[in-house]
Amino acid sequence: MLYSVLGQFEAVGGFLVCLIGAVIILAIILLASAIRIVPEYERLVVFRLGRCVGAKGPGILFLIPIIDKGRKADLREQVREIPHQTAITSDNASISIDFIWYYKILDPMESVLQVGNFEAAAQGMATTTLRAVIGGIPLDDVLVEREHINNCLLYTSPSPRDHLLHLVCRLLLE
Repeated sequence: MLYSVLGQFEAVGGFLVCLIGAVIILAIILLASAIRIVPEYERLVVFRLGRCVGAKGPGILFLIPIIDKGRKADLREQVREIPHQTAITSDNASISIDFIWYYKILDPMESVLQVGNFEAAAQGMATTTLRAVIGGIPLDDVLVEREHINNCLLYTSPSPRDHLLHLVCRLLLE
């Protein structure tokens, strides 16, 4: 009888040790997921239960597991190449243009909240602006006026969303 009671205590004690071990491992995993290290050139836009709390960083951040979600925004200037765009000049000639565009996020919160895919939106803005500028110049002047085109793109690009980004295009004409 005494041995059966001790056996039951050992079974319950073994179960409690496993349960406590599982809780400790779960706590360590949750604590590790709560710590985020944000580099100097990035910001973390934090959402708490779906509402934006703000842009945080750089440094060590503590997020509440399951409740807080973070989206990174890179503040460095990004370089992208758009191959082979066809544009029509003012004298209705078709011209093929390869160009490189640069963008830089100025407000990380707005870039996450206002635009679903920020890079695609910036690329569309650069391509549309380039086509508009090329559309106002005759074919003979496109190669001669490369600096003028670059200056027009530099000046006109940030107009509709200047609080989101700074957009610069450099032309590499074929």
